[in-house]
This record gives sequence, structure tokens and C-alpha cells, in this order.
Amino acid sequence: MLKVREIIRLVEITPVPQMPPYIKGVINLRGKLVPVMDLRIRFDLAATESTEATCVVVAEVKSVSRETKHMGFIVDGVEEVLNLTEEDLQRTPDFGMELVNECLLGMANVKGNVIALLDIDKVAENGSLDKMNQLTAA
Repeated sequence: MLKVREIIRLVEITPVPQMPPYIKGVINLRGKLVPVMDLRIRFDLAATESTEATCVVVAEVKSVSRETKHMGFIVDGVEEVLNLTEEDLQRTPDFGMELVNECLLGMANVKGNVIALLDIDKVAENGSLDKMNQLTAA
């Protein structure tokens, strides 16, 4: 939550050529170009239609070159902000095979629901973020 700068409704996204499919393009946020990533596509989840609840979470992330940048993440919706303590967090379970879960900080059981906690810097890490930031800086 400390990295989230704002949550905005889904706005028109300008596509940028030669980006991976999960990089949808850029948005103009008060005069600054912000790259936007679709988390459903990034994590190979089934596509769904946008709804009134679909929004863009703008977060501060560190790029591969360790620069701090803003990036938008398309999410299905935002329900509430939770305050979790260290005791609420659990390690990602062993699935019995080698799985890459570098994007997960851990998991939490909140009100009977299991929540996966993402390391947003790791989610954004891919050579494309640096490339996209070079384009938006121009």
C-alpha cells in the first residue's frame, strides 16, 4: 500500500508498438506519461470484459536500473485497504514442484479468504519497463 499513489478509473490507453502483450501502453496522468500493465495478461489469467469496477492502480515501482517510476496496473477492482501485520503473513506454500513465484511476497488469510500479496517491483521487473520508461521520457 505504501507504493500506491492513486487509484483511477480506467481511461483511454495509448498503445506503444513492440511491447509485450501485458504492457497495454501509456496514459496521460496530469501531463505525465505513465506505462500501464494488465495484470490478468501478465499472470496468464482468463481475460474478462472491463466493468465499472475495473480501474488502474498507479504505483511507485523501481525499475531494473533501480530508478523510481510510476506505473499503472489494470485491476478488476479495489474493494478495501487492509492493514496487515507480520503475523498475518504466511509463506507461499510448497506446491510439490519447482514453481517460480518471485512476484509473491507471501499470502494472508483475511476474513476466510486467501490473499496473494504481490511484490509490485518484481511484477514490474521485465526489460520492457526500462524500455517503456525510455519512451515516456522522450
